[in-house]
Amino acid sequence: MAFDTVLEKRIVETLQRLPAEVTNEFSEKKMFGGLAFLYRGKMTVGIVKEDLMVRVVQDKMEDILKKPAVRPMDFTKRPMKEFIYVSPEGFQTPEDLLHWIELGLEHAQNKLMGTK
Repeated sequence: MAFDTVLEKRIVETLQRLPAEVTNEFSEKKMFGGLAFLYRGKMTVGIVKEDLMVRVVQDKMEDILKKPAVRPMDFTKRPMKEFIYVSPEGFQTPEDLLHWIELGLEHAQNKLMGTK
């Protein structure tokens, strides 16, 4: 299972910037041939090779897919609902990476509250 371990370290460091009550609810799981970060059991972001995988609430998908470095997650050769890939140029700065993590966290929190 090959994935970008430098990105893994960056994600872990970025998660530490979140409030402790949020950070403490994260776990890691090997998924999709890479590594996923779960918030209270719900997938938020992950790493597939060198790409960042992000769950995005459906209401934001159309706008998010217009951003540079973003494409639908097509792991199964078809776009997966509420999943995107972000190529490395889309998360070069700590602020960029935090943005994607917060989007993934928003998705997980909405799922836990039963909203879309």
